[in-house]
Amino acid sequence: MSFTEIWPIFDTALKVGLGGALTLTTAWLYHRKQANPQNAPYTNRRIELLEEISASVGTVNHCFARYSALVIESTKFGKNWPAARKQELEKANTELVEEFRKLADAEAKLLMLGEKAMEKTLRLYGARIALFRKQVYVGRQDITEQEIADLKTAILTLREQFYDLLSQRYDRLLVAA
Repeated sequence: MSFTEIWPIFDTALKVGLGGALTLTTAWLYHRKQANPQNAPYTNRRIELLEEISASVGTVNHCFARYSALVIESTKFGKNWPAARKQELEKANTELVEEFRKLADAEAKLLMLGEKAMEKTLRLYGARIALFRKQVYVGRQDITEQEIADLKTAILTLREQFYDLLSQRYDRLLVAA
């Protein structure tokens, strides 16, 4: 047999062999990913922690929204603001302060997970809320609605940035799970 007669047989055998090797490698990698019991609990726990953090931030945001609506109302009405609304604001303020503890816990969890960018954004979000509380308060008449709106926009922008980062990480973990 000449080389020209042997070459097509050799070529076909080589292609079949490489295809089989590729198939076996892919099957082995897939099986290894599915059968690795150590990564699944780790990934699932990270997902649970990110969900807890998201819920905590959502609760803080809800409390802040209630607080800010009431305090903005107080700046509009000034001394004519009803006492019942003042009490409602005090209650909202107390709830916001209590929920800030959850925000600090969320920051700690993010640091524990190695999510420094998310933690920094969340810390800035909390700091902006604190700044809002220092600048917009009952009885303050010299602040304009535009200044208040600008403060709230900065807070909402940081919240959105945080959730963008959280969503990206969450999606990657879901794909890996």
